[in-house]
Amino acid sequence: MKLLYQLNAAFTALLVIIMSATAFFVYTLLFDILVEEERKELNLKGQLLVNIINEENYFARNEQFARLIQDNEFQLMFYDIQNEQIVQPTTLERDVAQQIAGDIQSNVGLGGLYESEEGDFVISPLTYQTRSQKYVMVLATPIEQLRSLQALFAGRMAFVFLIGIAVAIAFSYLLTKRFVTPLTKLKKELKKIEKRQFTAVEKIGASGEIGEVEQTVMDMAQELERYIRTQKQFFQNASHELKTPLMSIQGYAEGIRDGIFTEDSADRGLTVIVNESERLKKIVNEIILLAKLDSEEDLYHPTIMTNVELLQRTEERVVPVANEKGISLLLRVDEELSLSVDEEKLLQALMNVVTNGIRHATTYVELSTFRRKEWIVFQIQDDGDGISEDVMHQLFHRFMKGKDGETGLGLAISRAIVERSQGRIEAFNNKEGAVFQLSFPIVKEERSRTE
Repeated sequence: MKLLYQLNAAFTALLVIIMSATAFFVYTLLFDILVEEERKELNLKGQLLVNIINEENYFARNEQFARLIQDNEFQLMFYDIQNEQIVQPTTLERDVAQQIAGDIQSNVGLGGLYESEEGDFVISPLTYQTRSQKYVMVLATPIEQLRSLQALFAGRMAFVFLIGIAVAIAFSYLLTKRFVTPLTKLKKELKKIEKRQFTAVEKIGASGEIGEVEQTVMDMAQELERYIRTQKQFFQNASHELKTPLMSIQGYAEGIRDGIFTEDSADRGLTVIVNESERLKKIVNEIILLAKLDSEEDLYHPTIMTNVELLQRTEERVVPVANEKGISLLLRVDEELSLSVDEEKLLQALMNVVTNGIRHATTYVELSTFRRKEWIVFQIQDDGDGISEDVMHQLFHRFMKGKDGETGLGLAISRAIVERSQGRIEAFNNKEGAVFQLSFPIVKEERSRTE
């Protein structure tokens, strides 16, 4: 069953239960109200009759008094207390009147509902006295009359309830449809994602929480589209990077085998084969490392280290490369702080960034570390030409090579390592050259001590 019908069925069932319970309660309460109102009305009419009797002496003229009481809907009984007998004019059925008279003689309290073998009544007894006699006047209304009023009201109430239920269900259907329709549209858009039609995903114009879900779906589709595009580009670049050294190796190997390269040419060919094999090995190792960083949870083993130790060890490893290029390395440490990282992995990330800076620097590369709020920042700055705006937005993508780049995987590996360390990496240009910043959270113990 569709969600729209499920919600409406549930609402209808709940509404029917509530309305039925309300109707039962009102129906029962209505009878009590009718009885009480009838008792009050009988008492009021009784008082009026007593006044008429006392003022006009109607009781002495039975015929005229009988005509008066026959014009009313209630029934009447007069009981002579002194003679203990029912007197005229009495319109109440004889058996009922005798039962009431017996109760009066027995001093049984009367009023409200009265049950008899002939039926139930609402009665109101009044005691009054003329010049010579003392009487009890009992006014009675059969319960059937009240039941008729109750049934009439119940019928009208049921009609009103049915109209109310119908209107409520219709209103509920419209509201539910307005709520479910965006979900149905969202489901269609999710089906597009299931079929990898990421660019075909469209906004549905929802608001509120569904609008937030819609935005999440749109962001997810865009991210998946970027991921698929990056994967395709990755495989294209990977195949190109692997194909180039393989073609060189194959060409020289076939030339040596066929005797095309001999003596010195063969030696140079073998050297090219060895160099290209090393390059191929490096590319494969970096691809494997990237795959492991993306998938293996147990590859990363963090320990507590200081930023000074990491910076010094990075310098020690890149000094030969800097000396070979004639680039000076400058170190600057503002404060010694602790962080939780995998030493070897983070050293590799720092070395990739520093060697990248050495390749593009003119005279020096500055390695510095400092505190920025709750973060430890490692900054690598060179005095080169800076980062081209064409590659800035995809600088950390795989196989993205700038000028004099090698495999195009170094910065991608650095980003993967930094993100696995709960850190962040960014790059920008300043007036001196390119600047890379690697930021990591300070460990809690160090943070508490410094605060």
